[in-house]
Amino acid sequence: MGNKESSQETDDKDQKFHILFEQLISEITSMEKPDIPKIEQILIEISSMYRLSMAETHLYRDSELELKGAGEVLRCYDTGKPGKQILKFRKQSSVGTIAEMTAYMSEDEEPLTEKERANVELTMRATLSFVSRNRMIDIINELTYYDEQSFLNFRALRKYLTTEAKSGKLFGQTAVRYNLRHFSLINRELGRKTGDIIMKNHYNCLTDIVGSTGIVARLGGDNFVTICPTEKLGNVLAFLTEAPIQYESTKSVNISTTAGVYRINDDADIDNPGIIIDKSIIPFNIAQGGGADKIVFYDESLIKRKEISMRVQQLFPEALRNEEFQVYYQPKVNIMTGELVGAEALCRWFHDGKIVPPCDFIPMLEETNDICQLDFYMLDHVCRDIHKWIKSGHKSIRVSVNLSRKHMMNVNLLQSLLKTIDRHNIPHSCIEIELTETTSDVEFSDLKRVVKGLQSVGIFTSVDDFGIGYSSLNLIRELPWNVLKVDRSFLPTENGNNNENQSIMFKYVVAMAREMGIECIVEGVETLYQLKVLRSNHCDLAQGFYFDKPLPIKDFEQRLTKRFYDISNF
Repeated sequence: MGNKESSQETDDKDQKFHILFEQLISEITSMEKPDIPKIEQILIEISSMYRLSMAETHLYRDSELELKGAGEVLRCYDTGKPGKQILKFRKQSSVGTIAEMTAYMSEDEEPLTEKERANVELTMRATLSFVSRNRMIDIINELTYYDEQSFLNFRALRKYLTTEAKSGKLFGQTAVRYNLRHFSLINRELGRKTGDIIMKNHYNCLTDIVGSTGIVARLGGDNFVTICPTEKLGNVLAFLTEAPIQYESTKSVNISTTAGVYRINDDADIDNPGIIIDKSIIPFNIAQGGGADKIVFYDESLIKRKEISMRVQQLFPEALRNEEFQVYYQPKVNIMTGELVGAEALCRWFHDGKIVPPCDFIPMLEETNDICQLDFYMLDHVCRDIHKWIKSGHKSIRVSVNLSRKHMMNVNLLQSLLKTIDRHNIPHSCIEIELTETTSDVEFSDLKRVVKGLQSVGIFTSVDDFGIGYSSLNLIRELPWNVLKVDRSFLPTENGNNNENQSIMFKYVVAMAREMGIECIVEGVETLYQLKVLRSNHCDLAQGFYFDKPLPIKDFEQRLTKRFYDISNF
């Protein structure tokens, strides 16, 4: 036990305490941002003066976490000596947060006098009120500006936009509305827990790229918005195009996005944050539409497109009920014999006595799941026509039907296709499902499942618009396609302005398909010269205007009856 203090020493200590306590109160009640290091220094001096071995505060978000002992620990003073608890105070805020402060003293120290104990209690209560209040503010901020997974939310985005607009700093920045493509498939393949880790790591990577001069906020699900300085836009878009995201020490997955980009120019209406978000949503919806461009920039012409899109989507349900959509058939021809051996089913929309071009409604329907309804409508009508042709004695042919990528996320796709086909009692071999290339790891996994499923029940599959990139080669190496549909861009033209590499690639694509036992057809054949190129490369099948444009059913049935094209001139 230490020697007892003299009366003068006690008075001096008491006076020093009051000076320190007044400084503490001044700091914790300041309207300015609190000086935490200074507050900690005052508490250290008081703790040392009253011979404490340790003082610590436990913070809990709610009473349930308190029972579990799951909270934060703040230790402003610790001598490292073992000690026993001498004082403990607990405070619960109006929003349920809990702060608990405990003081410890070594057993070989002189016990606190009544006056000393009162001063320590006073310090602890004041500190606890400060910590509790600030923690409550932190919790309120978290609840207000963060979602349940600790992503900045839409309120944080609006606050950022409002603050930046008031300071005039919003001009010259760029708003990017983006979505993690096919993220539900990642959750399904890797599990939701791993999916959450991947999403958070993607968010953290982009936050690092944007830095303190911008913001990344989650709108919900796998939808986000980032506001970034225009000089960082290149890095942001490169990352959003595709990036490997690590989720374990040695594992990663490529994440790509669809994004709408709006540059906040000097004439932008920055007083209304909602307008800025709306203008990024317009190109985003177009990017979502299933076209080649996954990152679309805003311009005024998109407003008109948005109006058209809304009109198409409004008209679609009634148009479907009224069967305004009609199947046109473009023949597929064996160029060695001239025989019509198949057809591709193409959609034409007749509305108010006019034909609506596919480019004026297909991309708009791709923006929603309406395209999936249209695909099944087309399949149903094709099956109905095939059944009629078989009953009337025509030799059966195979008809290819296009399916949107949006179907890939449907785990019941195969069952739905079989239900439609079998309802018309036609052979599965009369149907060919056309699917487009993909580069995403997750999309590829789902495409593989669909193709193998179709093959297992005797439905033919073809890869549409086949190119010669890495993804294309991987596509035919990994998947058991029946048909390779070579993109028209590989066809040489008669004017002689042909890229030598283009001709070489065409030659080897056809040869590769033949060696692998895959049927190869070239679309877009328009000239006799192109037909001769096909023949010289031993490609037997062609589709294009040289033989026929897409035909209405009556005209196609006449072709079906005639069966052969005149090929005597080549």
